[in-house]
Amino acid sequence: MSEKRKSKRTELLSKILIKRLDGSKVEEATIDVTDLSKTGVGFTSSKALTIGAVYETYLTIWTREVLHAFVEIVRIEKKDSLYSYGGIFIGMPEMDAARIETYQTVEAQNNR
Repeated sequence: MSEKRKSKRTELLSKILIKRLDGSKVEEATIDVTDLSKTGVGFTSSKALTIGAVYETYLTIWTREVLHAFVEIVRIEKKDSLYSYGGIFIGMPEMDAARIETYQTVEAQNNR
């Protein structure tokens, strides 16, 4: 199976809050981030989200900074009582993408 990801992925034990942008749902859901790259995020949640929908997120990263981003859901897989999601960032500022990439570089150096 060939790798489809454009960027290196990092696992991050963090949480983000996510809400639907179109106003149909104002409910927020906490999710567990399973992997993160400068182009997207993988996460699990007990909440059912919609593929193709764009959600507003507040991602708490390892420095305890909060990155504000928009995520389009591109993959959904049901695992027991949880859903596993894959999303791509929409319009993430280059500065925030660079923070993610810098962390990955430092981690790679530390794990050598």
